[in-house]
Amino acid sequence: MTQTSPDLQTWPASAMDRRGLMKLTGAGVTALAAASLLPTSNAKAQTMTSDWDKVFPRNDTVDHQKVTFTNRYGITLTGDLYRPKGRDGQRLAALAVGGPFGAVKEQSSGLYAQTMAARGFVALAFDPSFTGESGGEPRNVASPDINTEDFMAAVDFLGLHPSVDQERIGVIGICGWGGMALNAVATDKRVKAVATSTMYDMSRVMSRGYNDSVTPEQRAQSLEQMSRQRWVDARNGGPAYGPAANELKGGEPQFLVDYHAYYMMPRGYHARAVNSGNAWSVTTPLSFMTFPLMTYIAEISPRPILLIHGENAHSRYFSEAAFAAATEPKELVIVPGASHVDLYDRVDLIPFDRLTQFFEEHLS
Repeated sequence: MTQTSPDLQTWPASAMDRRGLMKLTGAGVTALAAASLLPTSNAKAQTMTSDWDKVFPRNDTVDHQKVTFTNRYGITLTGDLYRPKGRDGQRLAALAVGGPFGAVKEQSSGLYAQTMAARGFVALAFDPSFTGESGGEPRNVASPDINTEDFMAAVDFLGLHPSVDQERIGVIGICGWGGMALNAVATDKRVKAVATSTMYDMSRVMSRGYNDSVTPEQRAQSLEQMSRQRWVDARNGGPAYGPAANELKGGEPQFLVDYHAYYMMPRGYHARAVNSGNAWSVTTPLSFMTFPLMTYIAEISPRPILLIHGENAHSRYFSEAAFAAATEPKELVIVPGASHVDLYDRVDLIPFDRLTQFFEEHLS
């Protein structure tokens, strides 16, 4: 089903600092001038912990295991594998779960994975390359290519796991990893169905700003400054980092307040998450700005797509555009009254029943 989006406000340039990273794109290019003065990060990949350090409670009906696997570029990824108890010896349908952009598996993706495991699926939530407990240097960078590959590497892992039927694998992408999920599934024909929740098209927002408000001149200025930043980084032997994500100074639009309420408060704070007061590298947007993630979304067909978004989400237009570009079978579910961040962890609003029905039908 599809519904008409309410008019979305074009946020002023001063408000375009979503999670800190957006200060580095479009009308926020002035932040780049100062960014070269910021020190490089000494952050390293975290040692994998065996502690339950999630922001959501453990479900006793689900078995949990820390796992590692390697992507096509040789980067070791760390994940949490969730399996329904009492199903040993059976090969089950499986889900690779990633996102949001700048989050870690101990946050929203882990909640989705554990919940779907409780409903009968094997589910893997993972940290993307260069973030969380996964490998890759330097830290806190993103790549539309490598992060798309991370999803496909998760499919590699699941398809070889003894508890998984490799012909029954699906993908869930949340927020910015929703766009990466669609890109991965367009390429990876092993995946039988894909769902996104509160999806962001990161290439679109980085290259055009919110609501496509960035002018060609602003885009050119941003690319010019990031290009020159590469010389600074090369001279320093590592990347400069932008401002800390999700710190409020007052006067921000509501969606930034919502991000702060999740990532910076006990509800969702996690020390390893870029979004929880850490920072992306200044040049992270470069590859996204010339890498349109949605180019081949129509090639997902005839495999089904389920797009879920909040009625009141500032980002709703991303899912509506993806729905328009996709071919059948496809479905757009608009959750009444929900904001963007509500679909990170509000289990009373996230349509898990619909997700379950979708994957039970298409991974049968």
